[in-house]
Amino acid sequence: MKMTKKLPAIILTATLCLAALAGCGKSPATSESAQKSEISATGKEITLNFWHHYSAQSAENETLMKDLIPTFEKENPGIKVNAVSHEWADLHEKILISAKSQTLPDVARLDSAWIPEFQKMGILVALNKQMSDYQAVAGNLLESAMSTARIGEDYYGLALNTNTKILFYNKKALQEAGIDVPKTMDEFTAACQKLAGQNQAGQQVWGYNEPGLSGWNLCPFIWSHGGAITNPEQTKATGYLNSSETVAAIQMLAELYQKNAITGWNSGDIPMTDGFGTGRYAMILDGPWKIAELKGAYPELAYETAPLPTGNAGSFSVLGGEDISMFTTANQEPAWKFMQFMTGEYAQTAMAKCGQIPVNKQALASDSVKQADFSPFLAEIKTAKSRPTVAAWSEIDSELSATVAAIMNGEKEVQAALDELAQKVDKKLAE
Repeated sequence: MKMTKKLPAIILTATLCLAALAGCGKSPATSESAQKSEISATGKEITLNFWHHYSAQSAENETLMKDLIPTFEKENPGIKVNAVSHEWADLHEKILISAKSQTLPDVARLDSAWIPEFQKMGILVALNKQMSDYQAVAGNLLESAMSTARIGEDYYGLALNTNTKILFYNKKALQEAGIDVPKTMDEFTAACQKLAGQNQAGQQVWGYNEPGLSGWNLCPFIWSHGGAITNPEQTKATGYLNSSETVAAIQMLAELYQKNAITGWNSGDIPMTDGFGTGRYAMILDGPWKIAELKGAYPELAYETAPLPTGNAGSFSVLGGEDISMFTTANQEPAWKFMQFMTGEYAQTAMAKCGQIPVNKQALASDSVKQADFSPFLAEIKTAKSRPTVAAWSEIDSELSATVAAIMNGEKEVQAALDELAQKVDKKLAE
């Protein structure tokens, strides 16, 4: 989801991102023969439709529109890119609607959790079967990131970026409270309660902010407690989603909420960045993009990062990221060219300056990307887990969020609510 999605602790600000566009790496030279492609030779200009969920006002979107697309169009005469920004949830719904009316774009930036659902609908191209140079292209990308586009033996996208979440904490708040950075879930629970209360201005302060109750938000706590959403085969939820370990994770969060020590998912709550930047939230879990956001909006804020606190089973954050996929209705030749460009060293290096962790191996090894210092996130990625890669995940995720919201509000008891939810998920998995 729109991912907390964080490495060495210094990433250039959005302003620097734009200022450095010209120097973020040379785009691979395009040969004269490649420029005179069959597409441009026809004399007809092709418009490639690209849907994405880079926020319209973000540095990523500025980079896309002012640098990457113009560069791609210059290197590929005869191809124009029509890029359309959607909110994350809106993009998912737009694709579902457009699939029914056969009005899908050529390519889209997809949350990796959506790939199984769209593959089951039959609207994504199996790239390894359709593109003759697929192996050469995919070989330039991180294997762990490429696994998010794999269903069975086929690949339905190219990894575009990867991420996970780590702990961000307000140094001053912890120092004034006389507590150390929490290393375990027990220490995290105690810290949340001690950090919460009234500040000097009489405003409520919370120990921790959680902006949502979806799998993206809950899974790190569930997994670190030893719980799970499903069995390893992803065929059954009963005994896993309602296990004592999963119940303990949700119970921990519910008790913290009832004690007014955590908040964030309710309508009207202070947005994460503003709440953390102004000291109303002492701790958050988020991804590498948060560093650039804080640098731009709250440059004087003194904060540091740390790994996700360890539970009974260890420390397991959630693996996030996006893939760029081609739809079956696409104009495949220009679509494939654009996908290769967006996963190439030039585009990946440019986006790294905006807080996106590259998946291109050459980009990761470049000096400019090393300066961004993604190491804390890369370390967490080693143990991070993917949310269930099942076609029904979007529906399951919505049910999970609604159930946990009811628990938080005291409308349902944890064990009974998760017992009921597990049965519903079992049915979804069997469909």
